[in-house]
Amino acid sequence: MIMYNELYKAWKKESETPAIQTLHKGLYINLANYVKKVREESRMLDEKTTNAKLRQLELRNVTRMVHELIRLRLEKAMEKTKNAEALPQEGLTVEEKKFTEELSLLAESYQELSRRILRGTLRNTKGDKRLKKKMLVLFLQETPAIIGSDMKTYGPFKPENTATLPPENARILIKQGIAVEVEAPNQ
Repeated sequence: MIMYNELYKAWKKESETPAIQTLHKGLYINLANYVKKVREESRMLDEKTTNAKLRQLELRNVTRMVHELIRLRLEKAMEKTKNAEALPQEGLTVEEKKFTEELSLLAESYQELSRRILRGTLRNTKGDKRLKKKMLVLFLQETPAIIGSDMKTYGPFKPENTATLPPENARILIKQGIAVEVEAPNQ
C-alpha cells in the first residue's frame, strides 16, 4: 500500500502543477516491482473473493495512474523542448533522461530543417550525392541511440566511439558538445 500511496501522490502533484515535478529516481523500477507483485498475488486468489476484486481494482487504478503520470510528464517535456527551454534534469528519472535527450535531438533536427528552408539552402535530395554524404564524428560522452534524419537508428554510443551520421544530426551533436567531427581519410 505504501507504493500505491507514493504513486498517487506523484500522479496528483504532476496533474496539478504545470512544471515537471521531481520524482524519486527509482520510482519506475519500484512501480514495476509493485505491479508484478500485485499481479502475482491476484493470480493466487479465488476470483470470487472480495480480496481478489480489491486487488483487481488496485491494479486498474495503478495502471491508469502510471499511464497518466508518464503521459503528463512526456507532454511537459515536449512542450519545453518545443519552446527551446531547458528541461530540469534533476527532476527526471534515469529512464526519462534517455528519452528527453532523443526528444531534444529530434527537435533540433526540425529546427535545422526550418533554418535551411528559410535560408534557401534546402535542396532536393533525389540524385544529389552531396546531401547524402555522412559526417564522421567521435563521441565524447555516453549517448543513447538516436534516430537520424534518414530515419535510421544510430548507437547507442560510448565515449571514444566513432560513427558516420547524417550531417544534420552530426552538427547537432557537435553543437551540444556530445561529439566532435573527425576528418575522414580521402578515398
